[in-house]
Amino acid sequence: MSDLSTRVQFLKGVGEARAKTLAKQGIYNVGDLLRNYPRAYEDWNNVTLIKDARINENVCLKAVIAERPVAVRINGGKILVKTAIADGSDYMHIVFFNNKYVKDQLTENEEYLFFGKITEDKYGAKTMLSPRFEKSPEKQRIRPVYKATSALPSKTVERITETALKQTKGQLKEFIPSYIVEKYKLMEFEEALQTVHFPESEKALSLAKRRLIFEELLLLQMGLLGEKSSGVGRIAVALKDDFTDEFFNSLPFEPTNAQKRAVAEATEDMKRQKPMNRLLQGDVGSGKTAVAAALMYNALKNGLQSALMAPTEVLATQHFKTLKNFFGDEVKIELLTGSVTAANKRQIRTRLENGESFIVVGTHAIIQNDVIFKNLGLVITDEQHRFGVGQRADLSAKGKNPHTLVMSATPIPRTLAMMIYGDLDISVLDELPKGRQPVKTFCVPTSYHERIYKFLRKNIEKGNQCYVVCPLVEESESELVPATEYYDYLKSTYFTDCTLGLLHGQMKPKQKEEVMRRFYAGEIDLLVSTVVIEVGVDVPNATVMVIENAERFGLSQLHQLRGRIGRGTEESTCILLSDAQNDEAKERFDIMCKTTDGFEIAKKDLELRGPGDFFGSRQHGLPDMRVANLMTDTRILYEAQKTAKEIIDGTVTLTEDELSALNTEVNKLFQRVSSN
Repeated sequence: MSDLSTRVQFLKGVGEARAKTLAKQGIYNVGDLLRNYPRAYEDWNNVTLIKDARINENVCLKAVIAERPVAVRINGGKILVKTAIADGSDYMHIVFFNNKYVKDQLTENEEYLFFGKITEDKYGAKTMLSPRFEKSPEKQRIRPVYKATSALPSKTVERITETALKQTKGQLKEFIPSYIVEKYKLMEFEEALQTVHFPESEKALSLAKRRLIFEELLLLQMGLLGEKSSGVGRIAVALKDDFTDEFFNSLPFEPTNAQKRAVAEATEDMKRQKPMNRLLQGDVGSGKTAVAAALMYNALKNGLQSALMAPTEVLATQHFKTLKNFFGDEVKIELLTGSVTAANKRQIRTRLENGESFIVVGTHAIIQNDVIFKNLGLVITDEQHRFGVGQRADLSAKGKNPHTLVMSATPIPRTLAMMIYGDLDISVLDELPKGRQPVKTFCVPTSYHERIYKFLRKNIEKGNQCYVVCPLVEESESELVPATEYYDYLKSTYFTDCTLGLLHGQMKPKQKEEVMRRFYAGEIDLLVSTVVIEVGVDVPNATVMVIENAERFGLSQLHQLRGRIGRGTEESTCILLSDAQNDEAKERFDIMCKTTDGFEIAKKDLELRGPGDFFGSRQHGLPDMRVANLMTDTRILYEAQKTAKEIIDGTVTLTEDELSALNTEVNKLFQRVSSN
């Protein structure tokens, strides 16, 4: 017998080596394994005759091996196994690539089920390439398809999942209170897990998914609403006077209507004694820092200190310089980062503690124990998804219930954001500052490389800076362009007389900081980078970005990358390089070339990819959705949100055991992002 906490290596058929492979996918125990839901299903119930099978369709065939399988070696030493099958309606060949065992697994004149895509050979005849197969059973079934690797095929995951379900039978306790299960007619937990992996029918699968979706969204909402309710009853220092107009009049530019609206919304919050808890959503380049500055100005005019925390030293330094330009020399602004000397840190800490300094900008150095504020009234985190929940809480703990603003450059459709963030107040910057030119975007095949290099050189010769973005760091079996190799290639060929920089995630933090500092200072002409520049500093002089293998990036990710250019007044260009011909890639490129509206792009990205990726821990500190789809499961989301509110505010009475069981599952869900 096993329970959910049993380590996977103790399951029959796993062992220590395979457990290490599973660990790479985040599967450490039986619970993780059973929560590793299939990514798709194959309906082996619906058998098609060979004569009726259509080209490019996935079908299940029930047929006899009509020819003894023959293995031959092809170019590169790989093995090709060829045989033929017949079902009484027709006859066709099937081919297996690089599978030396399949010849012994298929016996002539025996009947098997084959599942795969029907294709055409060079003579126009139907064929099937490397289908999944099994000995013809008495009863066909719907088969799960899992995320697979060469070391861990879907069939292996299926087998060990089946073992886990058998060993945990009768051990999986229901944790949703019975009244909720009955009210929403939910399938019981153990039955839902069994069914989602091995459904007896499409109807049963639908009911199992509904249960698991409800469960996931209920736990999500309980976690989010629980965080909000923890602030109920706290008293903040309210603003007595509003100095917004005074600040706006001092600016050398006219704020956008969206900026004015966001400042007004946040200022109204800060006039109350309840601590502000507001999310400021703004597309790349929409002017979030100016909004933050207006709130800081109001705070200092009311005698309150402000702290702005950024994820990197380069970004913190950029904010520091921007705020210095806004406020001039009249306001004492501190910059507190890891690279500040010990002597200067002591002086900064002294000025913050005795109230001489009203504004500090920095990295996580701000939340060290020896940093004490006299009267901290406003805390702001930039790129909030880059900080863990604990770090944001540590910053707020520096003051007595300070007002909180979190800023994010990842647009989310407003109605969806309101559901996801529960009671969190949201301000949206949905227009760009005047004078900002939209980035022109083009998608071209890799045959354009020569012309692109000339275009990059032309821009560098004009005194501009450029990016080349690659999806991988080092060479692999893939044909994708690796950043390190590409950097060496460009440096030794087309750009020998230019200064190049290399930036990737495997570099040490200080190395990355130094490269970005040099690029920001104009010391690097061309920066070859992976996606680590997706969220970064503004370099107004950067006017061109080339994205290699653009099909490898999600739509919102492409938009975030593109946001690194077009920060100045000069015309900027983004070039998407790809030879991909599939419909999804073409649709992404078409959207990128047609619009620069981040909210429109985010909406489309959610439709194309689903929110499992979009709302991952990387984006917003939220746990990844394993089964729920926040775009299509809105009805269940409303039901789950209503139920969560009833539980949190005590409208319904749960026993201590029921509440404990639910909270345990909430904690498990949010543990996935607590260390971010």
